[in-house]
Amino acid sequence: NHSHLSDLEWVLKVRVNTQAVLKRAQQIQGRKVAKKQWQAAWLLKAVTCIDLTTLAGDDTPSNVHRLCMKATQPIRHDLLKSMDMHDKGITTAAVCVYPSRVADAVKSLKAANSSLPVASVATGFPAGQTPLKTRLEEVQMAVEDGATEIDIVINRTLALTGQWRALYDEIRQFREACGDAHMKTILAVGELGTFTNVYKASLVSMMAGSDFIKTSTGKESVNATYPVAIVMVRAIRDYCLRTGYKVGFKPAGGIRTAQESLVWLTLMKEELGDEWLSPHLFRLGASSLLADIERQIYHYVTGRYPAYHELPMA
Repeated sequence: NHSHLSDLEWVLKVRVNTQAVLKRAQQIQGRKVAKKQWQAAWLLKAVTCIDLTTLAGDDTPSNVHRLCMKATQPIRHDLLKSMDMHDKGITTAAVCVYPSRVADAVKSLKAANSSLPVASVATGFPAGQTPLKTRLEEVQMAVEDGATEIDIVINRTLALTGQWRALYDEIRQFREACGDAHMKTILAVGELGTFTNVYKASLVSMMAGSDFIKTSTGKESVNATYPVAIVMVRAIRDYCLRTGYKVGFKPAGGIRTAQESLVWLTLMKEELGDEWLSPHLFRLGASSLLADIERQIYHYVTGRYPAYHELPMA
């Protein structure tokens, strides 16, 4: 479905102009965001692109259930009604959990009569340092339990040491293990060292069949930043121009405010165009972002910010 690594030459030749990337990132952050009703519409668009995530060591069936319920009804019904958006089927894009919690999530969503996809991290998340065999088994188990999206992590060691063919071969195996499930490939950009490495890892991930490339696990010390995102989305654009294949983008880690979600949408619109402003090609990996978006929508509708108890968290 993608070009193969016959394009290894392309990967090896790449050099990223750091100054140009940093300048562009500053431009995008400096953009004025939309006003009032337009802003509310953009925030609802952001909600529909969220992979609502819980990846804590103390996840239980009950907090996964709450997450699923929040994903199916992310904004309070009365708030949507006053915006005349209550019948538009606004949900998040997916819920994202550890492999061992996939079955819980599938069960909760089924009981709620929801067709929302369950995504699962796999492949020795977050470090990707377990044996290949167990990483592949983890993918298969998550898919068997009903995950239709798998967020894999690349073996950063291979990227850092320039073993691009080995990285490609490994991701191909993950691709096969995913079967029909969508594969999002996490680069863990904060641990890749240089923009050039990020660009090369992006290309190799796409050549190996990724449906999305994702910035971070959320567990690194540096997560999604705008400069790194620009490098990744330009790799997506170049890949699309060369192959005709459209790959999605997912920033994750540390995205907490409604304001930031608007910057991410602006970045997508300006760098890749309107087609990438949908959950089909854009996801926001987040756990606490939704609460702030709902708070801003409450303010838009009522003219005041909610008291703490008025918007119970998922």
